[in-house]
Amino acid sequence: MTDFLQFGLGERIEKALTEANYTVPTPIQRQAIPILMKGHDLLGIAQTGTGKTAAFALPSLDYLSQTYKPLKSRTARMLVLAPTRELASQIAESFRTYGKFLRLTITTAFGGVPIGRQVRALQRGVDILVATPGRLIDLVDQNALDLSQVEVFVLDEADQMLDLGFIHALRRIVRILPKKRQSLFFSATMPPAIAELAAQFLTEPQKVEVKPQATTAERVAQHVIHVNASEKQALLTLLLQDLGADMDRGLVFTRTKHGADRVVRHLKGAGIAAEAIHGNKSQPQRERALGLFRSGEIKILVATDIAARGIDVPGVSHVFNFELPNVPEQYVHRIGRTARAGREGIAIALVSDGDERTYLRDIERLIRQKLEPMPLPENFLARAAAIAKPVARTGENSGDQRGFSHGERRDGRRDGGHRGGPGGHRGERSGGGERREGDRDGQRRHFGAPKPKYSAKPAHGGGNSGGRGNPGGGQRRQGR
Repeated sequence: MTDFLQFGLGERIEKALTEANYTVPTPIQRQAIPILMKGHDLLGIAQTGTGKTAAFALPSLDYLSQTYKPLKSRTARMLVLAPTRELASQIAESFRTYGKFLRLTITTAFGGVPIGRQVRALQRGVDILVATPGRLIDLVDQNALDLSQVEVFVLDEADQMLDLGFIHALRRIVRILPKKRQSLFFSATMPPAIAELAAQFLTEPQKVEVKPQATTAERVAQHVIHVNASEKQALLTLLLQDLGADMDRGLVFTRTKHGADRVVRHLKGAGIAAEAIHGNKSQPQRERALGLFRSGEIKILVATDIAARGIDVPGVSHVFNFELPNVPEQYVHRIGRTARAGREGIAIALVSDGDERTYLRDIERLIRQKLEPMPLPENFLARAAAIAKPVARTGENSGDQRGFSHGERRDGRRDGGHRGGPGGHRGERSGGGERREGDRDGQRRHFGAPKPKYSAKPAHGGGNSGGRGNPGGGQRRQGR
Protein backbone atom coordinates (compact mmCIF):
# COMPACT_ATOMS: atom_id res chain seq x y z
CA MET A 1 0.00 0.00 0.00
CA THR A 2 1.25 3.48 -0.82
CA ASP A 3 0.10 7.03 -0.26
CA PHE A 4 -0.98 7.11 -3.90
CA LEU A 5 -4.03 5.08 -2.90
CA GLN A 6 -5.66 8.31 -1.68
CA PHE A 7 -6.23 9.36 -5.29
CA GLY A 8 -8.39 6.38 -6.19
CA LEU A 9 -6.27 5.52 -9.20
CA GLY A 10 -7.27 1.88 -9.31
CA GLU A 11 -5.79 -1.39 -8.21
CA ARG A 12 -3.72 -2.09 -11.34
CA ILE A 13 -2.03 1.32 -11.31
CA GLU A 14 -1.44 1.03 -7.57
CA LYS A 15 0.18 -2.37 -8.13
CA ALA A 16 2.52 -0.92 -10.77
CA LEU A 17 3.47 1.97 -8.47
CA THR A 18 4.25 -0.45 -5.66
CA GLU A 19 6.52 -2.49 -7.94
CA ALA A 20 8.27 0.73 -9.01
CA ASN A 21 8.79 1.70 -5.34
CA TYR A 22 6.59 4.80 -5.56
CA THR A 23 5.34 5.46 -2.05
CA VAL A 24 4.95 9.17 -1.30
CA PRO A 25 3.57 11.65 -3.89
CA THR A 26 5.63 14.75 -4.65
CA PRO A 27 4.05 18.17 -4.09
CA ILE A 28 3.05 18.59 -7.74
CA GLN A 29 1.59 15.09 -7.84
CA ARG A 30 -0.38 15.74 -4.68
CA GLN A 31 -1.87 18.93 -6.12
CA ALA A 32 -2.26 18.06 -9.80
CA ILE A 33 -3.66 14.52 -9.74
CA PRO A 34 -7.00 15.38 -8.02
CA ILE A 35 -7.51 18.31 -10.42
CA LEU A 36 -6.88 16.16 -13.49
CA MET A 37 -9.07 13.33 -12.29
CA LYS A 38 -11.95 15.82 -12.24
CA GLY A 39 -11.30 16.60 -15.90
CA HIS A 40 -10.02 20.16 -15.55
CA ASP A 41 -7.38 21.71 -17.79
CA LEU A 42 -4.13 22.33 -15.92
CA LEU A 43 -1.37 24.92 -16.08
CA GLY A 44 1.61 23.52 -14.18
CA ILE A 45 4.69 25.56 -13.32
CA ALA A 46 7.37 23.17 -12.14
CA GLN A 47 11.08 22.68 -12.55
CA THR A 48 12.59 19.50 -13.88
CA GLY A 49 12.94 16.75 -11.29
CA THR A 50 9.70 17.53 -9.43
CA GLY A 51 7.83 14.42 -10.58
CA LYS A 52 5.50 16.08 -13.08
CA THR A 53 5.54 13.15 -15.53
CA ALA A 54 3.75 10.97 -13.01
CA ALA A 55 1.51 13.93 -12.16
CA PHE A 56 -0.03 13.88 -15.64
CA ALA A 57 0.56 10.22 -16.55
CA LEU A 58 -1.23 8.58 -13.62
CA PRO A 59 -4.64 10.31 -13.92
CA SER A 60 -4.48 10.02 -17.72
CA LEU A 61 -3.83 6.28 -17.54
CA ASP A 62 -6.72 5.93 -15.10
CA TYR A 63 -9.05 7.84 -17.44
CA LEU A 64 -8.05 5.90 -20.56
CA SER A 65 -8.42 2.53 -18.82
CA GLN A 66 -11.80 3.45 -17.35
CA THR A 67 -13.23 4.78 -20.63
CA TYR A 68 -12.21 2.07 -23.08
CA LYS A 69 -12.97 2.79 -26.72
CA PRO A 70 -12.12 0.85 -29.88
CA LEU A 71 -9.21 2.56 -31.59
CA LYS A 72 -9.66 4.06 -35.01
CA SER A 73 -6.99 3.73 -37.65
CA ARG A 74 -4.23 6.38 -37.54
CA THR A 75 -5.57 8.03 -34.38
CA ALA A 76 -4.42 8.52 -30.78
CA ARG A 77 -6.57 9.05 -27.71
CA MET A 78 -3.81 10.87 -25.83
CA LEU A 79 -1.05 13.04 -27.28
CA VAL A 80 2.02 14.13 -25.33
CA LEU A 81 4.40 16.62 -26.96
CA ALA A 82 8.00 16.83 -25.76
CA PRO A 83 10.83 19.02 -27.10
CA THR A 84 13.48 16.31 -27.53
CA ARG A 85 13.79 12.68 -28.49
CA GLU A 86 15.33 11.79 -25.16
CA LEU A 87 12.50 13.34 -23.17
CA ALA A 88 9.89 11.71 -25.42
CA SER A 89 11.48 8.30 -24.85
CA GLN A 90 11.69 8.93 -21.12
CA ILE A 91 8.03 9.94 -20.88
CA ALA A 92 6.90 6.90 -22.88
CA GLU A 93 8.93 4.62 -20.64
CA SER A 94 7.26 6.16 -17.58
CA PHE A 95 3.83 5.49 -19.11
CA ARG A 96 4.84 1.86 -19.68
CA THR A 97 5.99 1.56 -16.07
CA TYR A 98 2.83 3.05 -14.58
CA GLY A 99 0.55 1.28 -17.07
CA LYS A 100 2.29 -2.09 -16.82
CA PHE A 101 -0.94 -3.92 -15.96
CA LEU A 102 -3.22 -1.95 -18.27
CA ARG A 103 -4.08 -2.97 -21.80
CA LEU A 104 -3.10 0.31 -23.39
CA THR A 105 -0.89 0.82 -26.42
CA ILE A 106 1.94 3.36 -26.15
CA THR A 107 4.21 4.52 -28.95
CA THR A 108 6.67 7.29 -29.72
CA ALA A 109 7.27 9.42 -32.81
CA PHE A 110 10.44 11.44 -33.28
CA GLY A 111 13.16 11.98 -35.82
CA GLY A 112 16.40 10.08 -36.14
CA VAL A 113 14.63 6.79 -36.89
CA PRO A 114 12.79 5.69 -40.04
CA ILE A 115 9.37 7.26 -40.24
CA GLY A 116 7.96 4.13 -41.90
CA ARG A 117 8.19 2.22 -38.64
CA GLN A 118 6.16 4.91 -36.90
CA VAL A 119 3.60 5.01 -39.72
CA ARG A 120 3.05 1.27 -39.30
CA ALA A 121 2.70 1.61 -35.52
CA LEU A 122 -0.08 4.15 -36.01
CA GLN A 123 -2.06 2.22 -38.62
CA ARG A 124 -4.27 0.49 -36.07
CA GLY A 125 -4.40 3.52 -33.79
CA VAL A 126 -2.78 3.91 -30.36
CA ASP A 127 -3.97 4.92 -26.93
CA ILE A 128 -0.98 7.11 -26.10
CA LEU A 129 1.36 8.85 -28.52
CA VAL A 130 4.45 10.68 -27.24
CA ALA A 131 6.01 12.79 -29.98
CA THR A 132 8.25 15.69 -30.87
CA PRO A 133 6.55 18.48 -32.85
CA GLY A 134 8.53 18.15 -36.08
CA ARG A 135 7.92 14.45 -36.57
CA LEU A 136 4.28 14.86 -35.53
CA ILE A 137 3.77 17.41 -38.31
CA ASP A 138 5.46 15.05 -40.78
CA LEU A 139 3.05 12.25 -39.86
CA VAL A 140 0.05 14.55 -40.19
CA ASP A 141 1.24 15.81 -43.58
CA GLN A 142 1.64 12.23 -44.82
CA ASN A 143 -1.90 11.39 -43.67
CA ALA A 144 -0.41 8.81 -41.34
CA LEU A 145 -1.92 10.48 -38.26
CA ASP A 146 -5.34 11.94 -37.55
CA LEU A 147 -5.52 14.12 -34.42
CA SER A 148 -9.31 14.48 -34.43
CA GLN A 149 -9.75 11.77 -31.76
CA VAL A 150 -7.35 13.20 -29.16
CA GLU A 151 -9.09 13.34 -25.77
CA VAL A 152 -6.13 14.27 -23.58
CA PHE A 153 -3.35 16.59 -24.74
CA VAL A 154 -0.14 17.33 -22.83
CA LEU A 155 2.45 19.96 -23.73
CA ASP A 156 5.53 19.29 -21.63
CA GLU A 157 8.51 21.64 -21.18
CA ALA A 158 6.77 24.46 -23.04
CA ASP A 159 9.57 26.97 -22.45
CA GLN A 160 12.07 24.58 -23.98
CA MET A 161 9.75 24.21 -26.99
CA LEU A 162 9.97 27.94 -27.59
CA ASP A 163 13.73 27.99 -27.04
CA LEU A 164 14.10 25.38 -29.77
CA GLY A 165 11.95 27.29 -32.23
CA PHE A 166 8.83 25.12 -32.22
CA ILE A 167 6.34 27.97 -31.87
CA HIS A 168 5.03 27.75 -35.44
CA ALA A 169 4.61 23.98 -35.23
CA LEU A 170 2.73 24.33 -31.93
CA ARG A 171 0.36 26.93 -33.34
CA ARG A 172 -0.39 24.64 -36.24
CA ILE A 173 -0.95 21.64 -33.98
CA VAL A 174 -3.40 23.47 -31.72
CA ARG A 175 -5.51 24.36 -34.78
CA ILE A 176 -5.96 20.70 -35.77
CA LEU A 177 -6.66 19.33 -32.31
CA PRO A 178 -10.32 18.82 -31.38
CA LYS A 179 -11.74 21.68 -29.32
CA LYS A 180 -13.30 19.29 -26.85
CA ARG A 181 -10.36 17.81 -24.97
CA GLN A 182 -8.53 17.96 -21.67
CA SER A 183 -5.31 19.94 -22.00
CA LEU A 184 -2.31 19.98 -19.71
CA PHE A 185 0.45 22.56 -20.05
CA PHE A 186 3.74 22.31 -18.16
CA SER A 187 6.60 24.78 -18.11
CA ALA A 188 9.48 25.55 -15.76
CA THR A 189 9.08 29.29 -16.37
CA MET A 190 6.19 31.52 -17.39
CA PRO A 191 7.40 34.50 -19.44
CA PRO A 192 4.79 36.42 -21.50
CA ALA A 193 5.33 34.29 -24.63
CA ILE A 194 4.61 31.10 -22.68
CA ALA A 195 1.53 32.63 -21.05
CA GLU A 196 0.23 33.61 -24.49
CA LEU A 197 0.79 30.08 -25.77
CA ALA A 198 -0.95 28.60 -22.74
CA ALA A 199 -4.00 30.75 -23.44
CA GLN A 200 -4.26 29.18 -26.90
CA PHE A 201 -4.16 25.61 -25.59
CA LEU A 202 -6.10 25.79 -22.31
CA THR A 203 -9.70 26.44 -21.33
CA GLU A 204 -10.35 27.78 -17.81
CA PRO A 205 -7.33 25.94 -16.41
CA GLN A 206 -6.52 25.27 -12.80
CA LYS A 207 -3.02 26.49 -11.94
CA VAL A 208 -0.46 24.58 -9.94
CA GLU A 209 2.90 26.12 -9.16
CA VAL A 210 5.37 24.03 -7.26
CA LYS A 211 8.92 24.66 -6.22
CA PRO A 212 10.89 21.89 -4.51
CA GLN A 213 11.51 22.38 -0.79
CA ALA A 214 15.17 22.61 -1.70
CA THR A 215 15.51 23.81 -5.24
CA THR A 216 18.02 22.23 -7.56
CA ALA A 217 20.19 25.34 -7.36
CA GLU A 218 20.26 25.13 -3.57
CA ARG A 219 21.32 21.48 -3.57
CA VAL A 220 24.16 22.10 -6.01
CA ALA A 221 27.50 23.59 -4.95
CA GLN A 222 28.04 26.10 -7.74
CA HIS A 223 31.53 27.27 -8.63
CA VAL A 224 33.05 29.51 -11.26
CA ILE A 225 36.60 29.52 -12.63
CA HIS A 226 37.70 32.52 -14.67
CA VAL A 227 40.01 31.43 -17.47
CA ASN A 228 41.12 32.55 -20.91
CA ALA A 229 39.01 31.06 -23.66
CA SER A 230 42.08 29.44 -25.24
CA GLU A 231 42.85 27.62 -21.97
CA LYS A 232 39.41 26.17 -21.34
CA GLN A 233 40.11 22.80 -22.91
CA ALA A 234 43.28 22.29 -20.88
CA LEU A 235 41.46 23.39 -17.72
CA LEU A 236 38.60 20.94 -18.28
CA THR A 237 41.06 18.12 -18.93
CA LEU A 238 43.00 18.87 -15.75
CA LEU A 239 39.84 19.14 -13.65
CA LEU A 240 38.66 15.74 -14.85
CA GLN A 241 42.08 14.19 -14.27
CA ASP A 242 42.29 15.63 -10.74
CA LEU A 243 38.78 14.54 -9.77
CA GLY A 244 39.37 10.95 -10.83
CA ALA A 245 37.48 8.54 -8.59
CA ASP A 246 35.82 11.42 -6.70
CA MET A 247 33.49 11.93 -9.67
CA ASP A 248 30.77 9.37 -10.37
CA ARG A 249 29.58 10.78 -13.68
CA GLY A 250 30.09 14.19 -15.28
CA LEU A 251 28.09 16.14 -17.85
CA VAL A 252 29.92 18.77 -19.90
CA PHE A 253 27.80 21.38 -21.70
CA THR A 254 28.81 23.32 -24.80
CA ARG A 255 26.79 25.82 -26.84
CA THR A 256 27.33 24.25 -30.26
CA LYS A 257 27.38 20.80 -31.77
CA HIS A 258 30.81 21.02 -33.35
CA GLY A 259 32.08 22.41 -30.05
CA ALA A 260 30.86 19.27 -28.28
CA ASP A 261 32.64 17.05 -30.80
CA ARG A 262 35.82 19.10 -30.44
CA VAL A 263 35.78 18.73 -26.64
CA VAL A 264 35.32 14.95 -26.93
CA ARG A 265 38.18 14.71 -29.41
CA HIS A 266 40.55 16.54 -27.07
CA LEU A 267 39.48 14.51 -24.02
CA LYS A 268 40.03 11.26 -25.87
CA GLY A 269 43.43 12.54 -26.95
CA ALA A 270 44.25 13.03 -23.26
CA GLY A 271 43.13 9.49 -22.44
CA ILE A 272 39.72 10.44 -20.97
CA ALA A 273 36.83 8.33 -22.28
CA ALA A 274 33.96 10.56 -23.38
CA GLU A 275 31.12 10.67 -25.89
CA ALA A 276 29.05 13.50 -27.36
CA ILE A 277 25.30 13.80 -27.76
CA HIS A 278 23.64 16.49 -29.87
CA GLY A 279 21.21 17.08 -32.70
CA ASN A 280 23.57 16.01 -35.47
CA LYS A 281 23.92 12.54 -34.00
CA SER A 282 21.64 9.82 -35.31
CA GLN A 283 19.24 8.21 -32.87
CA PRO A 284 21.32 5.00 -32.61
CA GLN A 285 24.42 7.11 -31.88
CA ARG A 286 22.59 9.04 -29.18
CA GLU A 287 21.18 5.89 -27.60
CA ARG A 288 24.60 4.25 -27.65
CA ALA A 289 26.24 7.27 -25.96
CA LEU A 290 23.53 7.42 -23.30
CA GLY A 291 23.78 3.67 -22.75
CA LEU A 292 27.54 3.88 -22.16
CA PHE A 293 27.01 6.81 -19.79
CA ARG A 294 24.24 5.09 -17.83
CA SER A 295 26.20 1.87 -17.50
CA GLY A 296 29.29 3.71 -16.29
CA GLU A 297 31.47 2.51 -19.18
CA ILE A 298 32.19 6.18 -19.78
CA LYS A 299 32.11 8.78 -17.04
CA ILE A 300 31.92 11.88 -19.24
CA LEU A 301 29.10 12.87 -21.59
CA VAL A 302 29.50 16.10 -23.57
CA ALA A 303 26.19 17.60 -24.59
CA THR A 304 24.47 20.61 -26.05
CA ASP A 305 21.31 22.00 -24.49
CA ILE A 306 19.23 19.39 -26.28
CA ALA A 307 20.33 17.12 -23.45
CA ALA A 308 19.67 19.55 -20.62
CA ARG A 309 16.15 18.20 -20.35
CA GLY A 310 15.24 14.63 -21.04
CA ILE A 311 18.35 12.89 -19.73
CA ASP A 312 17.49 11.34 -16.39
CA VAL A 313 20.66 9.47 -15.48
CA PRO A 314 21.17 8.67 -11.80
CA GLY A 315 24.53 9.30 -10.28
CA VAL A 316 25.54 12.47 -12.16
CA SER A 317 27.78 14.06 -9.55
CA HIS A 318 29.26 16.92 -11.60
CA VAL A 319 28.10 19.33 -14.28
CA PHE A 320 30.69 21.38 -16.17
CA ASN A 321 29.57 24.42 -18.11
CA PHE A 322 32.38 24.51 -20.67
CA GLU A 323 30.48 27.43 -22.21
CA LEU A 324 27.75 29.35 -20.41
CA PRO A 325 24.35 29.48 -22.10
CA ASN A 326 23.13 32.86 -23.30
CA VAL A 327 19.69 32.07 -21.84
CA PRO A 328 20.07 32.08 -18.04
CA GLU A 329 17.17 29.66 -17.46
CA GLN A 330 19.07 27.08 -19.46
CA TYR A 331 21.81 27.15 -16.83
CA VAL A 332 19.29 26.00 -14.23
CA HIS A 333 18.19 23.13 -16.44
CA ARG A 334 21.79 22.14 -17.09
CA ILE A 335 22.80 21.90 -13.45
CA GLY A 336 19.49 20.19 -12.72
CA ARG A 337 20.99 17.04 -14.24
CA THR A 338 22.83 16.59 -10.94
CA ALA A 339 21.39 16.67 -7.40
CA ARG A 340 18.60 14.32 -8.48
CA ALA A 341 16.33 12.63 -5.95
CA GLY A 342 17.50 14.81 -3.09
CA ARG A 343 21.20 14.16 -3.62
CA GLU A 344 23.85 16.84 -3.71
CA GLY A 345 25.86 17.82 -6.76
CA ILE A 346 28.65 20.06 -7.97
CA ALA A 347 28.49 22.51 -10.89
CA ILE A 348 31.59 24.23 -12.26
CA ALA A 349 31.38 27.01 -14.84
CA LEU A 350 34.40 27.90 -16.97
CA VAL A 351 33.98 31.59 -17.76
CA SER A 352 36.08 33.69 -20.11
CA ASP A 353 36.02 37.44 -20.70
CA GLY A 354 33.52 39.10 -23.03
CA ASP A 355 29.99 37.84 -23.48
CA GLU A 356 30.35 35.13 -20.87
CA ARG A 357 30.83 37.72 -18.14
CA THR A 358 27.45 39.13 -19.11
CA TYR A 359 25.89 35.67 -19.20
CA LEU A 360 27.28 35.01 -15.71
CA ARG A 361 25.72 38.19 -14.32
CA ASP A 362 22.36 37.23 -15.84
CA ILE A 363 22.56 33.76 -14.32
CA GLU A 364 23.46 35.05 -10.87
CA ARG A 365 20.60 37.53 -11.07
CA LEU A 366 18.18 34.72 -11.96
CA ILE A 367 19.25 32.29 -9.23
CA ARG A 368 19.75 35.12 -6.73
CA GLN A 369 23.13 33.96 -5.62
CA LYS A 370 26.76 34.34 -6.58
CA LEU A 371 28.74 31.44 -7.95
CA GLU A 372 31.63 30.69 -5.62
CA PRO A 373 35.02 31.51 -7.19
CA MET A 374 37.27 28.49 -7.55
CA PRO A 375 41.04 28.70 -8.05
CA LEU A 376 42.82 27.23 -11.03
CA PRO A 377 44.40 23.82 -10.45
CA GLU A 378 47.83 23.86 -8.87
CA ASN A 379 50.65 24.50 -11.38
CA PHE A 380 48.01 25.12 -14.01
CA LEU A 381 50.15 26.86 -16.63
CA ALA A 382 52.90 24.26 -16.59
CA ARG A 383 50.48 21.35 -16.62
CA ALA A 384 48.35 22.96 -19.30
CA ALA A 385 51.39 23.45 -21.52
CA ALA A 386 52.25 19.78 -21.11
CA ILE A 387 48.90 18.57 -22.37
CA ALA A 388 48.34 21.29 -25.00
CA LYS A 389 49.68 19.14 -27.81
CA PRO A 390 47.94 18.94 -31.16
CA VAL A 391 45.26 16.29 -31.04
CA ALA A 392 44.96 14.08 -34.09
CA ARG A 393 41.68 14.68 -35.83
CA THR A 394 40.48 11.18 -36.33
CA GLY A 395 37.40 11.46 -38.47
CA GLU A 396 35.31 9.75 -35.80
CA ASN A 397 32.39 11.92 -36.79
CA SER A 398 30.59 11.16 -39.99
CA GLY A 399 30.56 14.89 -40.71
CA ASP A 400 34.36 15.24 -40.79
CA GLN A 401 35.65 16.61 -44.08
CA ARG A 402 38.80 16.25 -46.07
CA GLY A 403 40.42 18.18 -48.87
CA PHE A 404 39.80 21.81 -47.92
CA SER A 405 41.64 24.17 -50.21
CA HIS A 406 44.08 25.21 -47.48
CA GLY A 407 45.06 21.62 -46.86
CA GLU A 408 43.48 21.45 -43.40
CA ARG A 409 40.91 19.06 -42.09
CA ARG A 410 37.97 20.32 -40.11
CA ASP A 411 35.62 18.69 -37.64
CA GLY A 412 32.51 18.40 -39.75
CA ARG A 413 32.33 22.11 -40.48
CA ARG A 414 34.59 25.11 -40.58
CA ASP A 415 35.07 27.33 -37.56
CA GLY A 416 32.43 30.00 -37.86
CA GLY A 417 29.91 27.40 -38.77
CA HIS A 418 30.18 26.13 -42.34
CA ARG A 419 29.48 22.63 -43.42
CA GLY A 420 30.50 21.21 -46.78
CA GLY A 421 27.67 20.08 -48.95
CA PRO A 422 26.17 20.42 -52.38
CA GLY A 423 27.22 23.75 -53.79
CA GLY A 424 28.61 25.14 -50.58
CA HIS A 425 28.15 25.23 -46.84
CA ARG A 426 25.42 24.93 -44.31
CA GLY A 427 25.56 27.49 -41.54
CA GLU A 428 25.83 27.05 -37.87
CA ARG A 429 26.99 30.27 -36.32
CA SER A 430 28.65 30.35 -32.97
CA GLY A 431 28.34 33.06 -30.40
CA GLY A 432 25.37 35.40 -30.26
CA GLY A 433 24.17 34.53 -33.74
CA GLU A 434 24.45 30.79 -33.34
CA ARG A 435 21.95 28.48 -34.93
CA ARG A 436 19.68 27.03 -32.30
CA GLU A 437 20.54 23.51 -31.35
CA GLY A 438 16.87 22.55 -31.53
CA ASP A 439 15.79 19.00 -32.16
CA ARG A 440 13.47 19.84 -35.00
CA ASP A 441 12.80 16.22 -35.76
CA GLY A 442 11.42 15.54 -39.16
CA GLN A 443 12.07 19.09 -40.31
CA ARG A 444 15.83 19.06 -40.64
CA ARG A 445 18.29 17.01 -42.65
CA HIS A 446 20.29 14.66 -40.45
CA PHE A 447 23.85 15.85 -40.72
CA GLY A 448 25.26 12.53 -39.63
CA ALA A 449 24.29 10.83 -42.90
CA PRO A 450 27.10 9.90 -45.30
CA LYS A 451 27.87 12.60 -47.86
CA PRO A 452 28.09 11.85 -51.57
CA LYS A 453 31.39 12.34 -53.33
CA TYR A 454 31.36 15.56 -55.25
CA SER A 455 33.51 16.44 -58.20
CA ALA A 456 35.78 19.44 -58.17
CA LYS A 457 33.76 21.24 -60.80
CA PRO A 458 33.04 24.89 -60.06
CA ALA A 459 29.66 25.52 -58.50
CA HIS A 460 27.43 28.18 -59.96
CA GLY A 461 25.94 30.94 -57.89
CA GLY A 462 27.13 32.62 -54.76
CA GLY A 463 26.49 31.94 -51.14
CA ASN A 464 27.05 33.58 -47.80
CA SER A 465 28.28 31.86 -44.71
CA GLY A 466 25.36 30.29 -42.93
CA GLY A 467 23.46 29.56 -46.13
CA ARG A 468 23.53 27.25 -49.06
CA GLY A 469 25.63 28.14 -52.03
CA ASN A 470 29.32 28.43 -52.55
CA PRO A 471 31.65 30.41 -50.36
CA GLY A 472 31.99 33.91 -51.65
CA GLY A 473 33.95 33.61 -54.84
CA GLY A 474 31.94 30.82 -56.40
CA GLN A 475 34.51 28.04 -56.15
CA ARG A 476 33.22 24.79 -54.91
CA ARG A 477 35.23 23.07 -52.24
CA GLN A 478 36.00 19.45 -52.81
CA GLY A 479 34.07 17.12 -50.55
CA ARG A 480 35.23 13.72 -49.53
